Amino acid sequence: MRTFKKLLVLCLIFLVTPTATAADLPQTFSFKGAGYGHGVGMSQIGAKAKALAGEDASTIINYYYKEITIAPVVDTQILRVNIGHLLTSASIKSGSVGSTVNIYQGDIKDSVDALPIASLTSKSGISLTQFGSQVIPTIVTGKKTQLLPPGKDWTIRWSGTRYLPGGDSTVSVKIAGKSVKYRHGQIQIKSVKAGAAGYKMEITNSVRLHDEYLFGVSEVPYALYKAGKIKYSCDCDLYGHISDQTFAGFSKEAEPIYGALWKAAVAATSQGDQMGLAITYLDKPISTYFFSSSGGVTETSLNAWGTAQAYTASVADPSSLDPLINPRYYTWNKTITQEIAAKAFALPDVASLVIASRNETGTVGTITATSSTGVVASLRGETFRSRTQLPSAWFDFSN
Repeated sequence: MRTFKKLLVLCLIFLVTPTATAADLPQTFSFKGAGYGHGVGMSQIGAKAKALAGEDASTIINYYYKEITIAPVVDTQILRVNIGHLLTSASIKSGSVGSTVNIYQGDIKDSVDALPIASLTSKSGISLTQFGSQVIPTIVTGKKTQLLPPGKDWTIRWSGTRYLPGGDSTVSVKIAGKSVKYRHGQIQIKSVKAGAAGYKMEITNSVRLHDEYLFGVSEVPYALYKAGKIKYSCDCDLYGHISDQTFAGFSKEAEPIYGALWKAAVAATSQGDQMGLAITYLDKPISTYFFSSSGGVTETSLNAWGTAQAYTASVADPSSLDPLINPRYYTWNKTITQEIAAKAFALPDVASLVIASRNETGTVGTITATSSTGVVASLRGETFRSRTQLPSAWFDFSN
């Protein structure tokens, strides 16, 4: 009798439990929307439209950031910009004929008395290899190599900088087959413990914010907000890629047309040798969030990230919906796979998606997924956008 009851219970469970197979699940989810980016702060498309209409920089800035002041601030801080993260190898060589490259053991910071362990000509290079907890530099000259003693910290300087005057040279840093030139400051190499991955190499370029850093930034800068907060994980104040802001090094100021225009724009914000104009709120530099384009109005930081910033109020951004000035993202269509959707919600699969709420700005407030076994999970619209690489949180389902 007991066996019969158990069998009956199992049959009932089988009848009421969803039994969706892989074939029953949607293989893709399709969306349509407008805009590109998180939508908080200044719209690049909107700012461009305003500039073309004759508005000056101050007017545009005050439109997108509320209750702020554009004021002179001291900007002579030396920034460590991470240009190589979690590496096992890299190489550095001079990019100029007749230049000198010095390598120093240790992190010598701004020392003027440090003596190099080796000096290289323009025909030589330095190969860097992570070995255990140490970094081993090898000097390469033609077919000859010279192995230097291992160490956790190294500094590289080259002629033509404030650290090693003379000439006008650059160095080329090659990582994963890609070379980028750097003109200013000095380079540090540090071995950093990266959790279970063991020790990895972090490469940084130390540059003066006032000019050296700004010359190489290829996006709107907000480094002043992060200056002086060295993070162990990257040995840096900020990353040189999109997670902070893209730092292109010498290639930015060397651009045939726009390089000179960019340097002129940097010079226009200078207030002497020690100060530059910055955007402040309550007398402190702000993080000047920016993005490409919106769904017609900008987003608030509260809607996007759950934290309110008084200076990021939502404002009208009609130019983002203009196909003439924003041809790529005034509207868009994107399809994601079942695998990507499931990973975004940390579910084994996604049987259905529902937009549960919208913000007053028109972005998705909350999107909810239900798995084939009835498990429900929800995400903020901006989080879902970020995890699935949708262009923006201004989206709906497309049939």
